[in-house]
Amino acid sequence: MPLAPGLARLRPGRREYPQTPSVPQYRVAATVLFALVGAVFGSWAARIPDVAAALAADPSTLGLALLCISLGALASMQLTGALCARYGAGLVSSVAAVLASSTLVLPGLSSSAIELGVALVLFGAATGTANVAANAVGVQVERAAGRPMLPSLHAGFSFGGLAGAAVGGLVASTVPTAVHLTGVGVVGLVVTAAIAPTLRARDVEQQVAGADPADGPRGARGTVLLLGVIAGCTAFGEGAVTDWGALHLRESLGAPTAVAAAGYAGFSLAMACGRLAGNRLLRTVGATRLVGGGAVLATAGALAVATVPLVEVVIAGFVLVGLGLANVFPVAIARAGTLAGSAGVALASTVGYTGLLGGPPLLGIVADAVGLHVAFLIVAALVAVGAVFAGHVGPAPSRTGYARRLVAPAGAMARLATTRLGHAARGHGNSLADLGAALAERTDVRRPHPGLEPLAA
Repeated sequence: MPLAPGLARLRPGRREYPQTPSVPQYRVAATVLFALVGAVFGSWAARIPDVAAALAADPSTLGLALLCISLGALASMQLTGALCARYGAGLVSSVAAVLASSTLVLPGLSSSAIELGVALVLFGAATGTANVAANAVGVQVERAAGRPMLPSLHAGFSFGGLAGAAVGGLVASTVPTAVHLTGVGVVGLVVTAAIAPTLRARDVEQQVAGADPADGPRGARGTVLLLGVIAGCTAFGEGAVTDWGALHLRESLGAPTAVAAAGYAGFSLAMACGRLAGNRLLRTVGATRLVGGGAVLATAGALAVATVPLVEVVIAGFVLVGLGLANVFPVAIARAGTLAGSAGVALASTVGYTGLLGGPPLLGIVADAVGLHVAFLIVAALVAVGAVFAGHVGPAPSRTGYARRLVAPAGAMARLATTRLGHAARGHGNSLADLGAALAERTDVRRPHPGLEPLAA
């Protein structure tokens, strides 16, 4: 009895796929997916102060509510790996994007702290699933293209988050929170409907070809866990700068608000620019030297933040941290996906997210006891782990000039930061305050809560 047309396409050995998207089309769809997840979370982050004000929530109550995002995400991440292996990363990421867009409105409709906590558990579970599934899609893009792709996809997340936060800041004084978040959710649903067929078509091809090594080779779990530790140390550093960077500049060093905003803005822009250059750097110097050089650069930046009490040096340190950490997380996740497929992506992401969850509270305790400048020494120590274990993220390319290329990532990213931040400052005067104002125009001063950003991350 002949199979139905839809089932016939899934018959083992048959390789005829209707309108299978090309690799460039697949890459565009994946980039849009990453940007969408970033924009959804950035939009929520921009309205956190408004939600807190509407509920008259004190800092401790708000902190507990925000922790619900992390709990929801942690609960969903390991399940996501199994779902991607069973149904395909494209289908799971599309459904998760729909859920993330739909649950985005719930915090704006909450009338009590308990309702907000429940809403954020659901939102965290949806966005956590979307992050893991998006990374699994990114690994499939790399597999289809035969070259590094995940860093540039993470750049899409970074720019999406910046755009979401910027728009949220612009409309905060004129548009009610629920209306704004509903509008973003509707746009998210439309965008998801546009990219889902492309993502799902590649899923069909992956399932027929059996291309996702969901269980991975024996012994890979230990390496995947180590990759998760590397990602977690990176996420710890990102969360530290996100939550405490501007506060350190303003309260420890007495910087004005505009200048304090330049610290986080510079960090965010440097990370986004570093990820844009990540694909080329991976092809040029290899994963091992990119992660090792980036970790060294980020460690130097964190040490500058911790030890030099000068505003200019601290801001430069944040830029170095952003550049150095830009590609560590995506490279670690890509390696986990290579070793163990969707399950590896989920495991490494969950371990990495644990570092992000525990980092900012730990730094808060240390800061209360000995000051923020000492707390950033912990960041430097943990980020250095990436340099120590860089050999586990992939083999270095067998080319000549090893010693010269060993430091190439740090030099290339530093030159990139100088160029991009120079463009941002041009036309806005020469003073540090003017630069801070220029960067604040491009990035909303309200920093996102360190929940999901590095995991798309």
